[in-house]
Amino acid sequence: MIIGIDLGTTNSLVAVWDGEAARLVPNALGRLLTPSVVGLDNQGQLIVGDIARERLQTHPQLTSALFKRNMGSAQVARLGERAFRPEELSALVLRSLKEDVERIYGQPVSEAVISVPAYFSDAQRKATRIAGELAGLKVEKLINEPTAAALAYGLHQKGEATFLVFDLGGGTFDVSVLELFDGIMEVRASAGDNFLGGEDFDDALVAHFLAEQAGQGLPDASQPAIRQRLRREAQRVRHALGQQGQASFQLREDSREWQQSISQEQLLRICEPLLERLRAPIERALRDARIKVADLDEVLLVGGTTRMPLVRKLVASLFGRFPSMNLNPDEVIAQGAAIQAALKARDASLEEVVLTDVCPYSLGVEISKTVGTQQQAGHYLPIIERNCVVPVSRVKSVQTLHDGQKQVSVRIFQGESRLVANNIFLGELDIDVPPRPAGEVSLDIRFTYDSNGLLEAQVDTPLTGDSRRLVIENNPGVLSPEEITERFAALQALKVHPRDQQVNSMLMARLERLYQESLGDLREHVGQLAAHFTSILERQDEREIRELRSELLARLDAIEHGY
Repeated sequence: MIIGIDLGTTNSLVAVWDGEAARLVPNALGRLLTPSVVGLDNQGQLIVGDIARERLQTHPQLTSALFKRNMGSAQVARLGERAFRPEELSALVLRSLKEDVERIYGQPVSEAVISVPAYFSDAQRKATRIAGELAGLKVEKLINEPTAAALAYGLHQKGEATFLVFDLGGGTFDVSVLELFDGIMEVRASAGDNFLGGEDFDDALVAHFLAEQAGQGLPDASQPAIRQRLRREAQRVRHALGQQGQASFQLREDSREWQQSISQEQLLRICEPLLERLRAPIERALRDARIKVADLDEVLLVGGTTRMPLVRKLVASLFGRFPSMNLNPDEVIAQGAAIQAALKARDASLEEVVLTDVCPYSLGVEISKTVGTQQQAGHYLPIIERNCVVPVSRVKSVQTLHDGQKQVSVRIFQGESRLVANNIFLGELDIDVPPRPAGEVSLDIRFTYDSNGLLEAQVDTPLTGDSRRLVIENNPGVLSPEEITERFAALQALKVHPRDQQVNSMLMARLERLYQESLGDLREHVGQLAAHFTSILERQDEREIRELRSELLARLDAIEHGY
């Protein structure tokens, strides 16, 4: 069985093609969204999803979230005494999703199509593939999130059309222009911001609250537990303002309470800098695709953050029309990934569609330029420019710089800056050249970039016939094959919290969080509920546990929603 996975910054989902449609698969708690949060419980066992998210506030030292933003880097997160890379934490989420499908369908899962932001770099894409390997999955394809959304909307079944996908999730923003013709779905251009999403809107609300309450004796917001409580409250306020004109931002700590009323108009002012950041990628994508707004047949909204009214209003004003939001924006990417999985498996119920993609970043080399009377190193020569359809091969020529030069070092970079210092270094290769006067020896540098994200650099010296070749398979900070094998074994050895206990563990984690958030009589009441549930769990009577759990869930809903 091959599955489709939306590996998100905030939440992740898994779907399968059942022969007629893409079906989302619920987790052990019966929920379609699995929070992209990983932690260890008090016994050192691994927990993933809702339980881990509940413990972000009560046990921040044992819990990690938002690690997708660090994919492709060597940054580590500490959970207790253990250190985990972003690929490993992502792998644990992927493994949990894989096990959800195996539990429901009763057959092993070994292959997957995983979605990635269209603007993910080469290193981030390789790290996502590695995360799949660590989860025990063969990653058949990485599909760009906007392309997956287009598949879910069934746009591949329409005639000729040009459309734009506006994808604003929890942690990343993508915009892609796609064109349909003759059964081919071609990505014309992609742009985005890998550090712009709903989490940033929450951070803006937290910053506003802290600024307004400055000097009022607030607790230290740098403490992980306080910071998490503020972010959780910001998310609640943001969601509330999507349905009502005003909401109250509240923080309670040590018998004190701080409140700040926030209106939709204030939210617009608070988030204005973030809304401005959404404009530039849209303009770049349209410019690179050489398409005018009037030429677009449809604009699709994807990603949970597009539920915000102010985001929808911005999109409507930019494009002069109401965007399409017929499918659940949280679920559409996973559904599209499942359709791509079925296409990969050549499911007879689906018409074949050819997907083409683009290279999201420019790839080039370092050169020297004459500035005045001096040679200045560190300049960038793009060889493959961003938004070229892949696979692609391009060649450019350079000349030697010094008289009698015997060797040339070709340094390879990824990025858009005119100076290589601001771009990402990918690798280098050296080639010997005959010692001649400066400029007499020419070098042909050819870059070939394929649909799997592999870059091959070849340098030829026409004067001598010499040639050197380098395949950029691993980027700085990406795990080597040996490290993957070692870390796969380490992850397999981790003890996992029993799935059949997740419903009860989730309720206990929620009770612990509410106890920490509450004061006075309410805190005492929540403590009594937790103690009672603990005593019932110890009796191991399933019927009694189930009845009390149902009663407690209703009580906690009433407490949290204020009724």
